[in-house]
Amino acid sequence: MRHGARIRMLGWLIPVLPLLLALVQSPAVTAYVAAVKEGTFPAFAEGDLRSRIEAEAKRRFEPPVDARIDKVWKAIPGYDGLAVDVEETYRLAKKREPGSPISWVYKVVPARISLDDLEPQPIYRGNEKKPMVALMVNVSWGTEHLRTMVQVLKENQVPATFFLEGSWLKKHPEEARLLMKEGHEIGNHAYSHPQMSRLSPARIRGELIRTEQLIEETLGVRSRWFAPPAGDYNQRVVEEADRLGMKTVLWTVDTVDWRKSSTPEIMVERVRRGVAGGSLILMHPTDRTVKALPEIIRVIKEKGLRLGTVSEVLSPKRLEPVEPMVTF
Repeated sequence: MRHGARIRMLGWLIPVLPLLLALVQSPAVTAYVAAVKEGTFPAFAEGDLRSRIEAEAKRRFEPPVDARIDKVWKAIPGYDGLAVDVEETYRLAKKREPGSPISWVYKVVPARISLDDLEPQPIYRGNEKKPMVALMVNVSWGTEHLRTMVQVLKENQVPATFFLEGSWLKKHPEEARLLMKEGHEIGNHAYSHPQMSRLSPARIRGELIRTEQLIEETLGVRSRWFAPPAGDYNQRVVEEADRLGMKTVLWTVDTVDWRKSSTPEIMVERVRRGVAGGSLILMHPTDRTVKALPEIIRVIKEKGLRLGTVSEVLSPKRLEPVEPMVTF
Protein backbone atom coordinates (compact mmCIF):
# COMPACT_ATOMS: atom_id res chain seq x y z
CA MET A 1 0.00 0.00 0.00
CA ARG A 2 1.34 3.44 -0.89
CA HIS A 3 2.39 5.77 1.89
CA GLY A 4 -0.30 8.33 1.00
CA ALA A 5 -3.05 5.72 1.11
CA ARG A 6 -1.90 4.58 4.52
CA ILE A 7 -1.99 8.11 5.81
CA ARG A 8 -5.58 8.56 4.54
CA MET A 9 -6.72 5.27 6.17
CA LEU A 10 -5.23 6.19 9.51
CA GLY A 11 -6.86 9.54 9.21
CA TRP A 12 -10.24 7.84 8.83
CA LEU A 13 -9.60 5.17 11.50
CA ILE A 14 -8.35 7.36 14.32
CA PRO A 15 -11.68 9.22 14.88
CA VAL A 16 -13.80 6.02 14.93
CA LEU A 17 -11.35 3.89 16.94
CA PRO A 18 -12.84 4.83 20.34
CA LEU A 19 -16.28 3.92 19.02
CA LEU A 20 -15.09 0.51 17.83
CA LEU A 21 -13.38 -0.20 21.16
CA ALA A 22 -16.51 0.78 23.07
CA LEU A 23 -18.62 -1.50 20.91
CA VAL A 24 -16.32 -4.50 21.41
CA GLN A 25 -16.32 -3.95 25.17
CA SER A 26 -20.09 -3.43 25.42
CA PRO A 27 -22.13 -5.79 27.67
CA ALA A 28 -24.12 -7.10 24.72
CA VAL A 29 -21.05 -8.13 22.74
CA THR A 30 -19.37 -9.52 25.85
CA ALA A 31 -22.48 -11.59 26.59
CA TYR A 32 -22.57 -12.79 23.01
CA VAL A 33 -18.95 -13.98 23.14
CA ALA A 34 -19.52 -15.70 26.50
CA ALA A 35 -22.68 -17.38 25.20
CA VAL A 36 -20.85 -18.72 22.14
CA LYS A 37 -18.07 -20.10 24.35
CA GLU A 38 -20.61 -21.78 26.67
CA GLY A 39 -22.62 -23.19 23.80
CA THR A 40 -25.77 -21.30 24.80
CA PHE A 41 -28.00 -19.06 22.72
CA PRO A 42 -26.64 -15.66 21.69
CA ALA A 43 -27.78 -12.87 23.98
CA PHE A 44 -29.35 -11.06 21.04
CA ALA A 45 -31.89 -13.94 20.62
CA GLU A 46 -32.89 -14.30 24.27
CA GLY A 47 -35.83 -11.90 24.24
CA ASP A 48 -37.30 -13.54 21.17
CA LEU A 49 -36.74 -17.03 22.63
CA ARG A 50 -38.50 -16.15 25.87
CA SER A 51 -41.49 -14.61 24.10
CA ARG A 52 -41.88 -17.75 22.02
CA ILE A 53 -41.69 -19.96 25.10
CA GLU A 54 -44.31 -17.81 26.84
CA ALA A 55 -46.62 -18.03 23.82
CA GLU A 56 -46.21 -21.81 23.65
CA ALA A 57 -46.76 -22.08 27.42
CA LYS A 58 -50.18 -20.45 27.02
CA ARG A 59 -51.09 -22.95 24.32
CA ARG A 60 -49.98 -25.89 26.46
CA PHE A 61 -51.76 -24.78 29.64
CA GLU A 62 -54.40 -27.24 30.85
CA PRO A 63 -56.61 -25.83 33.61
CA PRO A 64 -57.49 -28.02 36.60
CA VAL A 65 -60.92 -29.63 36.80
CA ASP A 66 -62.69 -29.62 40.17
CA ALA A 67 -64.52 -32.63 41.56
CA ARG A 68 -68.26 -32.26 41.05
CA ILE A 69 -71.67 -33.87 41.46
CA ASP A 70 -73.13 -34.96 38.12
CA LYS A 71 -76.85 -35.63 37.61
CA VAL A 72 -76.12 -38.99 35.96
CA TRP A 73 -72.69 -40.12 37.20
CA LYS A 74 -73.01 -38.71 40.74
CA ALA A 75 -69.62 -37.90 42.32
CA ILE A 76 -66.87 -37.37 39.76
CA PRO A 77 -63.30 -36.73 40.95
CA GLY A 78 -61.27 -33.74 39.85
CA TYR A 79 -58.17 -33.71 37.69
CA ASP A 80 -55.12 -31.56 38.32
CA GLY A 81 -54.10 -28.99 35.74
CA LEU A 82 -50.75 -28.56 34.06
CA ALA A 83 -48.70 -25.44 33.32
CA VAL A 84 -45.30 -24.86 31.76
CA ASP A 85 -42.66 -23.64 34.20
CA VAL A 86 -41.55 -20.76 31.97
CA GLU A 87 -38.48 -19.77 34.01
CA GLU A 88 -37.00 -23.27 34.17
CA THR A 89 -37.89 -24.06 30.55
CA TYR A 90 -36.26 -20.80 29.43
CA ARG A 91 -33.14 -21.49 31.50
CA LEU A 92 -32.65 -24.90 29.89
CA ALA A 93 -33.54 -23.63 26.42
CA LYS A 94 -30.70 -21.10 26.48
CA LYS A 95 -28.20 -23.93 26.96
CA ARG A 96 -29.41 -26.24 24.22
CA GLU A 97 -27.93 -26.57 20.77
CA PRO A 98 -29.50 -24.16 18.24
CA GLY A 99 -32.38 -25.83 16.41
CA SER A 100 -32.69 -28.70 18.89
CA PRO A 101 -36.07 -29.41 20.62
CA ILE A 102 -37.08 -27.52 23.75
CA SER A 103 -37.09 -29.47 27.01
CA TRP A 104 -40.40 -28.41 28.52
CA VAL A 105 -40.61 -28.30 32.29
CA TYR A 106 -44.09 -28.54 33.81
CA LYS A 107 -45.68 -27.82 37.16
CA VAL A 108 -48.95 -29.20 38.46
CA VAL A 109 -51.89 -26.88 39.10
CA PRO A 110 -53.99 -28.65 41.79
CA ALA A 111 -57.76 -28.85 41.55
CA ARG A 112 -59.44 -26.76 44.24
CA ILE A 113 -62.27 -29.23 45.02
CA SER A 114 -61.65 -32.93 45.70
CA LEU A 115 -63.94 -35.90 46.27
CA ASP A 116 -63.51 -35.39 50.00
CA ASP A 117 -65.00 -31.91 49.67
CA LEU A 118 -68.23 -33.25 48.16
CA GLU A 119 -71.24 -34.53 50.06
CA PRO A 120 -71.37 -38.36 50.22
CA GLN A 121 -72.41 -39.70 46.82
CA PRO A 122 -71.69 -42.94 44.93
CA ILE A 123 -68.90 -42.95 42.34
CA TYR A 124 -69.45 -44.53 38.94
CA ARG A 125 -66.39 -43.25 37.11
CA GLY A 126 -63.17 -41.27 37.27
CA ASN A 127 -62.64 -37.91 35.61
CA GLU A 128 -63.24 -38.11 31.87
CA LYS A 129 -60.04 -36.16 31.14
CA LYS A 130 -57.84 -38.77 32.79
CA PRO A 131 -56.75 -41.40 30.24
CA MET A 132 -56.78 -44.25 32.73
CA VAL A 133 -59.11 -47.19 33.39
CA ALA A 134 -59.53 -49.56 36.35
CA LEU A 135 -60.60 -53.19 36.46
CA MET A 136 -62.71 -53.77 39.56
CA VAL A 137 -63.18 -57.44 40.43
CA ASN A 138 -65.89 -58.40 42.91
CA VAL A 139 -65.02 -61.65 44.69
CA SER A 140 -67.73 -63.46 46.64
CA TRP A 141 -67.62 -67.07 45.48
CA GLY A 142 -65.13 -69.76 44.48
CA THR A 143 -61.40 -69.73 43.85
CA GLU A 144 -61.01 -72.00 40.82
CA HIS A 145 -60.42 -69.18 38.31
CA LEU A 146 -58.89 -66.54 40.57
CA ARG A 147 -55.27 -67.67 40.26
CA THR A 148 -55.51 -67.85 36.48
CA MET A 149 -56.94 -64.33 36.41
CA VAL A 150 -54.08 -63.11 38.59
CA GLN A 151 -51.59 -64.74 36.22
CA VAL A 152 -53.13 -63.02 33.18
CA LEU A 153 -52.93 -59.67 34.97
CA LYS A 154 -49.31 -60.36 35.91
CA GLU A 155 -48.34 -61.25 32.33
CA ASN A 156 -49.87 -57.99 31.12
CA GLN A 157 -48.45 -55.94 34.04
CA VAL A 158 -51.92 -54.73 35.02
CA PRO A 159 -52.89 -53.92 38.62
CA ALA A 160 -56.57 -54.30 39.54
CA THR A 161 -58.78 -53.65 42.55
CA PHE A 162 -60.35 -56.74 44.12
CA PHE A 163 -63.41 -56.16 46.32
CA LEU A 164 -63.57 -59.03 48.80
CA GLU A 165 -66.69 -60.34 50.51
CA GLY A 166 -65.96 -60.96 54.18
CA SER A 167 -67.26 -64.53 54.30
CA TRP A 168 -65.14 -65.41 51.22
CA LEU A 169 -62.05 -63.85 52.79
CA LYS A 170 -62.56 -65.85 55.98
CA LYS A 171 -62.52 -69.09 53.95
CA HIS A 172 -59.73 -68.16 51.53
CA PRO A 173 -57.08 -66.06 53.29
CA GLU A 174 -54.23 -67.47 51.17
CA GLU A 175 -55.87 -66.42 47.93
CA ALA A 176 -56.34 -62.93 49.37
CA ARG A 177 -52.67 -62.80 50.36
CA LEU A 178 -51.76 -63.74 46.79
CA LEU A 179 -53.65 -60.69 45.56
CA MET A 180 -51.66 -58.47 47.89
CA LYS A 181 -48.38 -60.15 46.93
CA GLU A 182 -49.05 -59.42 43.26
CA GLY A 183 -49.60 -55.74 43.96
CA HIS A 184 -53.38 -55.51 43.62
CA GLU A 185 -55.60 -53.17 45.62
CA ILE A 186 -58.16 -54.50 48.11
CA GLY A 187 -61.66 -53.13 48.61
CA ASN A 188 -64.65 -53.99 50.84
CA HIS A 189 -67.59 -55.98 49.40
CA ALA A 190 -69.62 -56.37 52.64
CA TYR A 191 -69.67 -59.64 54.61
CA SER A 192 -72.63 -61.75 53.47
CA HIS A 193 -73.60 -60.28 50.07
CA PRO A 194 -76.92 -58.78 51.28
CA GLN A 195 -79.17 -56.24 49.60
CA MET A 196 -77.64 -53.27 51.35
CA SER A 197 -80.55 -50.89 50.71
CA ARG A 198 -82.85 -53.06 52.84
CA LEU A 199 -80.60 -52.98 55.90
CA SER A 200 -80.80 -50.72 58.93
CA PRO A 201 -77.89 -48.38 59.63
CA ALA A 202 -76.65 -50.74 62.33
CA ARG A 203 -76.70 -53.74 59.94
CA ILE A 204 -74.95 -51.75 57.23
CA ARG A 205 -72.18 -50.83 59.65
CA GLY A 206 -71.98 -54.44 60.82
CA GLU A 207 -71.49 -55.77 57.28
CA LEU A 208 -68.76 -53.27 56.54
CA ILE A 209 -66.96 -53.37 59.87
CA ARG A 210 -66.87 -57.17 60.05
CA THR A 211 -65.29 -57.37 56.61
CA GLU A 212 -62.92 -54.51 57.31
CA GLN A 213 -61.66 -56.18 60.48
CA LEU A 214 -60.92 -59.35 58.49
CA ILE A 215 -59.09 -57.37 55.82
CA GLU A 216 -56.94 -55.65 58.43
CA GLU A 217 -56.23 -58.88 60.36
CA THR A 218 -55.48 -60.94 57.24
CA LEU A 219 -53.78 -58.44 54.95
CA GLY A 220 -52.69 -55.57 57.18
CA VAL A 221 -54.38 -52.90 55.08
CA ARG A 222 -57.54 -50.79 55.20
CA SER A 223 -60.07 -50.32 52.43
CA ARG A 224 -60.71 -46.93 50.88
CA TRP A 225 -63.52 -48.17 48.65
CA PHE A 226 -66.75 -50.09 49.17
CA ALA A 227 -68.49 -51.92 46.32
CA PRO A 228 -72.11 -52.78 47.32
CA PRO A 229 -73.11 -56.33 46.37
CA ALA A 230 -75.10 -56.43 43.10
CA GLY A 231 -74.75 -52.64 42.98
CA ASP A 232 -77.63 -52.30 45.44
CA TYR A 233 -77.49 -49.18 47.61
CA ASN A 234 -79.37 -46.14 48.81
CA GLN A 235 -78.23 -42.88 50.36
CA ARG A 236 -78.16 -44.43 53.80
CA VAL A 237 -75.62 -47.01 52.61
CA VAL A 238 -73.43 -44.33 51.04
CA GLU A 239 -73.47 -42.23 54.21
CA GLU A 240 -72.70 -45.15 56.54
CA ALA A 241 -69.75 -46.19 54.37
CA ASP A 242 -68.55 -42.59 54.38
CA ARG A 243 -68.67 -42.48 58.18
CA LEU A 244 -66.37 -45.51 58.20
CA GLY A 245 -63.90 -43.82 55.87
CA MET A 246 -64.96 -45.56 52.66
CA LYS A 247 -66.46 -44.20 49.48
CA THR A 248 -69.09 -46.20 47.62
CA VAL A 249 -67.94 -47.30 44.17
CA LEU A 250 -70.00 -48.76 41.35
CA TRP A 251 -69.05 -49.15 37.69
CA THR A 252 -69.02 -47.42 34.32
CA VAL A 253 -68.89 -50.58 32.18
CA ASP A 254 -70.33 -53.95 33.23
CA THR A 255 -68.98 -57.07 31.53
CA VAL A 256 -72.05 -58.98 32.85
CA ASP A 257 -69.72 -61.97 33.12
CA TRP A 258 -71.91 -63.65 35.71
CA ARG A 259 -74.51 -64.35 33.02
CA LYS A 260 -73.83 -67.64 31.21
CA SER A 261 -75.01 -66.18 27.92
CA SER A 262 -72.19 -63.61 28.09
CA THR A 263 -69.49 -65.12 25.91
CA PRO A 264 -65.92 -63.74 25.96
CA GLU A 265 -66.64 -62.08 22.60
CA ILE A 266 -69.72 -60.32 23.97
CA MET A 267 -67.77 -59.17 27.03
CA VAL A 268 -64.95 -57.74 24.92
CA GLU A 269 -67.45 -55.90 22.72
CA ARG A 270 -69.16 -54.37 25.77
CA VAL A 271 -65.81 -53.00 26.89
CA ARG A 272 -64.90 -51.80 23.40
CA ARG A 273 -68.15 -49.82 23.10
CA GLY A 274 -68.23 -48.41 26.62
CA VAL A 275 -64.68 -47.76 27.79
CA ALA A 276 -63.25 -44.25 27.91
CA GLY A 277 -61.03 -42.14 30.14
CA GLY A 278 -61.95 -42.67 33.81
CA SER A 279 -63.95 -45.87 33.25
CA LEU A 280 -64.38 -48.44 36.01
CA ILE A 281 -64.93 -51.91 34.50
CA LEU A 282 -66.78 -54.48 36.59
CA MET A 283 -65.95 -58.18 36.40
CA HIS A 284 -65.75 -61.37 38.47
CA PRO A 285 -63.30 -64.29 38.53
CA THR A 286 -65.26 -66.56 36.14
CA ASP A 287 -63.98 -68.86 33.40
CA ARG A 288 -65.47 -66.57 30.74
CA THR A 289 -63.74 -63.56 32.24
CA VAL A 290 -60.37 -65.29 32.25
CA LYS A 291 -60.77 -66.09 28.53
CA ALA A 292 -61.87 -62.55 27.68
CA LEU A 293 -59.35 -60.73 29.87
CA PRO A 294 -56.31 -60.63 27.52
CA GLU A 295 -58.43 -59.17 24.72
CA ILE A 296 -60.13 -56.71 27.08
CA ILE A 297 -56.72 -55.45 28.15
CA ARG A 298 -55.57 -55.16 24.53
CA VAL A 299 -58.69 -53.20 23.53
CA ILE A 300 -58.20 -50.75 26.41
CA LYS A 301 -54.54 -50.17 25.53
CA GLU A 302 -55.35 -49.75 21.85
CA LYS A 303 -57.56 -46.81 22.80
CA GLY A 304 -54.55 -45.11 24.36
CA LEU A 305 -55.75 -45.72 27.94
CA ARG A 306 -53.59 -46.90 30.83
CA LEU A 307 -54.75 -49.45 33.38
CA GLY A 308 -54.48 -48.84 37.10
CA THR A 309 -56.22 -49.43 40.40
CA VAL A 310 -59.44 -47.73 41.44
CA SER A 311 -57.39 -45.44 43.70
CA GLU A 312 -55.21 -44.40 40.77
CA VAL A 313 -58.13 -43.75 38.44
CA LEU A 314 -60.09 -41.76 41.03
CA SER A 315 -57.07 -39.73 42.09
CA PRO A 316 -56.83 -36.16 40.70
CA LYS A 317 -53.12 -36.79 40.02
CA ARG A 318 -52.16 -36.17 36.41
CA LEU A 319 -50.48 -38.68 34.17
CA GLU A 320 -47.18 -37.57 32.67
CA PRO A 321 -47.70 -35.61 29.45
CA VAL A 322 -46.46 -36.87 26.09
CA GLU A 323 -44.07 -34.29 24.66
CA PRO A 324 -44.81 -32.94 21.16
CA MET A 325 -41.63 -31.96 19.30
CA VAL A 326 -41.24 -28.17 19.09
CA THR A 327 -38.09 -26.39 17.96
CA PHE A 328 -37.32 -22.66 17.86
